[in-house]
Amino acid sequence: MNYPNVFSPLDLGFVMLRNRIIMGSMHTGLEEKSGGFERMAVFYAERARADAGLIVTGGISPNRLGRLYPFGAKLTTKHEADKHRIITDAVHTEGGKICLQILHGGRYSYHPFAVAPSALKAPISKFRPWKMWQWTIRSTIRDFGNTAFLAKKAGYDGVEIMGSEGYLINEFIAPRTNKRMDEWGGSFENRIRFPLAIVREIKQRAGDDFLIIFRLSMLDLVEEGSSWDEVVTLAKELEKAGVHIINTGIGWHEARIPTIAATVPNGTFSWVTQMLRNAVKIPLVTSNRINTIEQADTILQNGGADLISMARPFLADPEIVKKAKEGTAHLTNTCIACNQACLDNIFSGKTASCLVNPFACNESLMLPSVPVKRKNIAVVGGGVAGLSFALQAAKRGHSVSVFERQDHIGGQFGLAARIPGKEVYSKTVSYFEENLKLYDCKIYTNTVFSINHIDEHQIDEVVIASGVRPRKINIPGIDHPKVMDYTEAILHPEKVGRKIAIIGAGGIGYDVALLLTENDQINFFDFWGIDKEYLNRGGIKKAVKAESKHTVWLMQRKEGKMGTTLGKTTGWIHRLRLKLAGVKTIPGVNYTKIDDAGLHIVYKNEKQLLPADTIIICAGQESENDTLKLLTTTSIPVNMIGGAMKAGELDAEKAIREGAELGLHI
Repeated sequence: MNYPNVFSPLDLGFVMLRNRIIMGSMHTGLEEKSGGFERMAVFYAERARADAGLIVTGGISPNRLGRLYPFGAKLTTKHEADKHRIITDAVHTEGGKICLQILHGGRYSYHPFAVAPSALKAPISKFRPWKMWQWTIRSTIRDFGNTAFLAKKAGYDGVEIMGSEGYLINEFIAPRTNKRMDEWGGSFENRIRFPLAIVREIKQRAGDDFLIIFRLSMLDLVEEGSSWDEVVTLAKELEKAGVHIINTGIGWHEARIPTIAATVPNGTFSWVTQMLRNAVKIPLVTSNRINTIEQADTILQNGGADLISMARPFLADPEIVKKAKEGTAHLTNTCIACNQACLDNIFSGKTASCLVNPFACNESLMLPSVPVKRKNIAVVGGGVAGLSFALQAAKRGHSVSVFERQDHIGGQFGLAARIPGKEVYSKTVSYFEENLKLYDCKIYTNTVFSINHIDEHQIDEVVIASGVRPRKINIPGIDHPKVMDYTEAILHPEKVGRKIAIIGAGGIGYDVALLLTENDQINFFDFWGIDKEYLNRGGIKKAVKAESKHTVWLMQRKEGKMGTTLGKTTGWIHRLRLKLAGVKTIPGVNYTKIDDAGLHIVYKNEKQLLPADTIIICAGQESENDTLKLLTTTSIPVNMIGGAMKAGELDAEKAIREGAELGLHI
């Protein structure tokens, strides 16, 4: 496929972008780690080498108060700037361009010295910020200019000013968080004085030949956010002040509307960028949930934006642009917007990576060894652990055969792709399937691995990646016709009755509940209360009630809050979706029996009957490792990875990483 609009150079007068795809900002966690700058240099260079049009780094604070957490990354001294030179040199060596994002956390800074325009605590932080004095405001403006000056000295081609997502600059702009009555608050003109002063300070310190991107919150998605007229006015003022590019920011972190999770339809928010295009003459960037070059091209062709920002897709596949250029987009490892290894890791104080690409941010650590000899390797199980291993082992020259007892590969990951909002998971399975073809890896479906295959295929070594099976539980009546496990419920939802009791409230329990309560008659905007007409501040409206036609009880034995094992940054979405669908969640349950009447339980010391038509068991998994017993009679070397080695809460990140690591060194 040809991508003429995507890959034509964009001339901004003093900087030439080689295409219209920007690698958007994402903190990696390496910014604060020993040896992190060396690892980031390799990370960014690989993306630059593969034709990223422009790279924007993770957020770096202009001063101590603005750091997102204690000892978070900042750029305030020449010594700190010198550390960045290894990154900019690496990117420029590969012909790329790179900008430093300057981010002041404001009331989102997770430490007791957080500051904000007003002393209003954020609902997602335990710290109440200190109200900024006027001299603090002016010194912060100077700090932004100093960081930009140091960034230029460090070799960066420009900066992106983080003015969205509810961070400090956004807090000054929106009446929700700016209750000041001095020259920095009150009227809209006063509220935008702070961002405009920052732009002018950066222009003065860094010069006219230094790229300035401003990430503007075009859709706050919170009460008392900006109005559309204010967004347009600020964009025009930013253009006058000397901003070269405006990037689209969507939603505050405290907003109860998803903006980047898998449940968000692809390219959902490009409409707001398009609304602004006639208001300014400088290029506009659109962002959020654009995970393929085809989607990016469609937006550009339809006039939705001048540039496309993609952050997590560059984690999933550093060569996403290059592959599209070369006509091999089908070999792309697509971002599935799960957040599990990237944002969840960052918010847990870990280094970011990618569930579908464990090499992300680990490029200099996960290096293949040279195989001593070429082996014939059998992989038992075609789930993502086995496929991940097979790809890396085959790349190193081994002959790999995958044996899968089902009529398709993908395992539990394939099941997940049937859940509403997770359909994109099927692209990961396709990625492995298409890439394994390049290395002549044989995949045998509908095949139960046996001793006979060892001689037939002259197998030297076996990797057991057979995954897990639903765990059986002991309740009187468990064999009743009303009962099914989660696998059958996902594959055959038409067999499920109108009244449903789900035993087990881990990730699978929530997924099954979502599948069975999804109301596809209500669109994304109405369900979450997004005002596409932008008649209200913040772009929000009353959500449409979306109760399910099913009656669903979701239960767990454990006392306390339910859904605690769900993703750190996405769990609230799943919990809220079920709440809006009318699902009844019940913790601290004892199951006594199942009979024709339904499920009998004891809850809060009282016996109850749930008149369920169907009882679905989602009470965990156990390892599927029968092959190990089979191979105990042979002397052939055996390895185990993924759920076959240790069954627990399903962990695709761990399974794919284990497969890749073994494949690099077997």
